[in-house]
Amino acid sequence: MALLINADCTACDACKPVCPNEAIAVGDPIYLIDPLRCTECVGAEDEPQCKLVCPSDCIVQHPDFVESPEELQAKYESLH
Repeated sequence: MALLINADCTACDACKPVCPNEAIAVGDPIYLIDPLRCTECVGAEDEPQCKLVCPSDCIVQHPDFVESPEELQAKYESLH
């Protein structure tokens, strides 16, 4: 399942540099996660790095992109 940044985002820029798939971009007014690039860090890390560094706890599961760990791993491998 890809992640989503909700309206609680403060645009602090903590999440963007830690994303191994470059799935996070500056939006207006909040940051955006590209669900086609987000693997929840499967393949790179043990847990989503953006969620670890987010001070406003605004990163949640994306309800429209439900994926298994195997699908996330395959997506990661196709990106790298």
